[in-house]
Amino acid sequence: MIAKTLYGLEELLAKELIALGADNVELGRRMVSFTGDKEMLYKANYYCRTALRILKPIKDFKATNPDEVYEQVKQINWTDYIPDKSTFAIDAVVNSETFTHSKYVSYRVKDAIVDFFQENDLRRPSVRINNPDIQLHVHISHNECSIALDSSGESLHKRGYRTEETAAPLNEVLAAGMIMMTGWDGNSNFVDPMCGSGTLLIEAVLIALNIAPGVFRDKYAFERWPDFDVDLFSNISSDDSREREFKFKAYGSDISPKAIAAAAKNVKNAGLSQYIELKVLPFQQMTEAPERGILITNPPYGERLNPRDLMELYSMIGERLKHVFTGYNAWIITSNEEGLIKIGLKPSAKIKLINGSLECQYRHYEMFSGKKYPNKEQHSDNKKPFVKPERKSIEAQPVTKKRLELKKKK
Repeated sequence: MIAKTLYGLEELLAKELIALGADNVELGRRMVSFTGDKEMLYKANYYCRTALRILKPIKDFKATNPDEVYEQVKQINWTDYIPDKSTFAIDAVVNSETFTHSKYVSYRVKDAIVDFFQENDLRRPSVRINNPDIQLHVHISHNECSIALDSSGESLHKRGYRTEETAAPLNEVLAAGMIMMTGWDGNSNFVDPMCGSGTLLIEAVLIALNIAPGVFRDKYAFERWPDFDVDLFSNISSDDSREREFKFKAYGSDISPKAIAAAAKNVKNAGLSQYIELKVLPFQQMTEAPERGILITNPPYGERLNPRDLMELYSMIGERLKHVFTGYNAWIITSNEEGLIKIGLKPSAKIKLINGSLECQYRHYEMFSGKKYPNKEQHSDNKKPFVKPERKSIEAQPVTKKRLELKKKK
């Protein structure tokens, strides 16, 4: 199988797959290959935070033009992959000097599949762009071609909790990867002072509680496959034994009331309101921070601010980190190199990441202080013993909605 991911997250994804029991794990560019059984395929889709989609390869071959692709694809016995009366769709990704149009590649692959059925006197399947029974993925790099079954369907970064968005929201897979890179596992407070629609906050708390990102998903493509094992997947998706307590909190703030309203809606959708505190507060007005914590944020890169205001923003970020967030590990992602200089702090780590189409720097700043961290028992947020809440309301706690439905069916 092949797990697709974003640039820079390959090692994190490999570790996730190994922890789930994958064999023969090998890193590639924006992908990780591995082997496993049907249970492994289901788990990879349900549990991996840094995977975009999980593919099950059908055939690899070489081709120099779309007609050669057509001939290779038509040789496949498509009755093994597309059942009678099924619909299918093709997604093509092309990176090649000789293949210049991904839609034309998709068109030729579709022709090859349809012609296979017609030439063998079989009922031809129908193409359906939205919600097909079988989703196929074609990848061409130079003259190396592959065609695979897409077991995920809609990209796995679309968790299902984010119904409200601000301008340029952070991809959920990228957000999870950024948090995982820091080594944070919920043993401190989490702060995002420019939280936008709340993606970093939500992904951080899901990691802290060890709740699978798949709990919010309504459907995977593999659920339409002829060999789908409903009992096996029910056991996987209803198992909450991996979950753990989160004794701290995530704090989010933003200058925009609209952003905080969007974040509040998304946090509620995720059933995490008791773990995340939100407020309308400009970063420059922050005068205190939780005593023990980590800060991760995604400031504006410059598309909607004039250069002078942008440089003042980054200078302010550095000033606030120095004076308010002493003792913190602070992480900032941006594509604006001049802004990073304006922060005025020496980073202890620089990591290249891609946010959308933008090449970014993800930088770590250690905000040293002379004081040691207090013990958990001394922390102001832990004066009362932590009691895991009973999740009684499905509406208020959609985290468990799917599990409850699956348990009833079982």
